[in-house]
Amino acid sequence: MIRRDITESLKRAAEGFPVITITGPRQSGKTTLSRGLFENHAFVSLEAPDHRAFVLEDPRGFLAQFPNGAIIGEVQRVPDLHSYLQGIVDDNRNPGRWILTGSQNFLMLSSISQSLAGRTAIFNLLPLTWPEVTSFSQHPQSLEEALFTGSYPRIFDAGLNPVKWLRAYVSSYVDRDVRMITNVGNLTTFQRFIQLCAGRTAQLLNLSSLAGDCGISQPTAKAWISVLEASFIAFRLQNFSGNLRKRLVRMPKLHFYDSGLVCWLLGIRTPEQLRTHPLRGQIFESWVVSEFVKRQTNLGETTRSLSFYRDHNGAEVDLIVHTLSHVQLIDAKSTTTASSSLLTGIRRVRRHFQGSNYECSAMAVYGGDQSQSRGDAEIVPWRELHTK
Repeated sequence: MIRRDITESLKRAAEGFPVITITGPRQSGKTTLSRGLFENHAFVSLEAPDHRAFVLEDPRGFLAQFPNGAIIGEVQRVPDLHSYLQGIVDDNRNPGRWILTGSQNFLMLSSISQSLAGRTAIFNLLPLTWPEVTSFSQHPQSLEEALFTGSYPRIFDAGLNPVKWLRAYVSSYVDRDVRMITNVGNLTTFQRFIQLCAGRTAQLLNLSSLAGDCGISQPTAKAWISVLEASFIAFRLQNFSGNLRKRLVRMPKLHFYDSGLVCWLLGIRTPEQLRTHPLRGQIFESWVVSEFVKRQTNLGETTRSLSFYRDHNGAEVDLIVHTLSHVQLIDAKSTTTASSSLLTGIRRVRRHFQGSNYECSAMAVYGGDQSQSRGDAEIVPWRELHTK
């Protein structure tokens, strides 16, 4: 098992909270991480029908099996379990006793907020960061290979063909997970919806256009986007909300967490196809944004500090990392050539922050290999993203 970047955040939380909740997409490594980190805990998965039946019939008896606590996987399968766990935790608040993992965000968090509020620390374990990917002896060497392969741990653990693995992953997701989250109805239409969303990664999310292209209503499209978010397939990045007295575009951008999944959904079957693919730039942008989302999440920090910038005059930057007093402007460019043109958008947006209350730094992440400092901004190779 490789060391995950989130490990230290989990250890600190386990010293203060009686319950640790780990959510994330299927196959992101939640079980492997929790069993490796809390190796003295008993483990049980509610994916198994017999365990699930036991919980449904006698939840108190089920929990009584574990006087010292346990790791309980796929807890979203029995949401009411949290209510019974609350009483046990209130009787014994020793930290780090219970580790709960699950794959569906809003199903878990809605029940947790009602019964375990103040008793649990909640973490999202997303697919691998690029530094985690490179910790495997066999890992992608080129940008195209990195984007094509994606970052689900199982692909690297077992040396699997990403096309075959992602095909099975999507099939399992649509056939099983989506049914558990909501009554989608026509699963074929939903799979087309996911493919249309993949083609819109790193674009403004226009629900009306998306619904029209898919042949569904706009409320249905909105609900299905929520399904993708709840299962950690995609997320919405909001436009910058600071007061700059500019007319900013209100629509969020849609991003996928995993570039390999996007490639599979778009019918890209080899890394070489990415070299000239019309969506190469968008896929790379989503990869960069997702890396920052993962980094914030692994540090136990909120992702509300991440946004993008686009105004009605066309000034745009792909990502802003902001605090109360500082903004970092980040653009993602898949070109392999470092030139001043990489900084055009950043410099235009940076002028909008002049005279504001924000200190400003900037960098362009690109598909090449050479770092450059241009005085007002850094040009950073994609491989060195996490060193800046």
